[in-house]
Amino acid sequence: MAQPTMTPMSKEMQDCVNACMSCHNMCEEAMSSCMQMGGQAQMQIMRALMDCSEMTRMCADMMMRRSPLSAEMCAMCAKACDMCAEACMSMPDDQVMMRCAEACRRCAETCRTMAGARM
Repeated sequence: MAQPTMTPMSKEMQDCVNACMSCHNMCEEAMSSCMQMGGQAQMQIMRALMDCSEMTRMCADMMMRRSPLSAEMCAMCAKACDMCAEACMSMPDDQVMMRCAEACRRCAETCRTMAGARM
């Protein structure tokens, strides 16, 4: 009996997975940077970074395994990325945070596209 094969990922889905993984990596780097800085004001930013990091990794995983929940996950991921980008923008003089905000914006855009697409 032949094994069923998974349909190949669309270019849009592959772009979204790549954006999610890039954003995840950037959030991890930004968290490390924040921890080195310390300070109580960082807690809200750290929370946003942690949520975004986890959400983007899970979103990429779900798309790669073709989960039927992928579209909903992409919508949630876009929201987490938007919140994280906004938190990162509160530190405009920090290059790591600005790169993270950009990665979050790019990921949110691709996730919104996937949230509206049939998976």
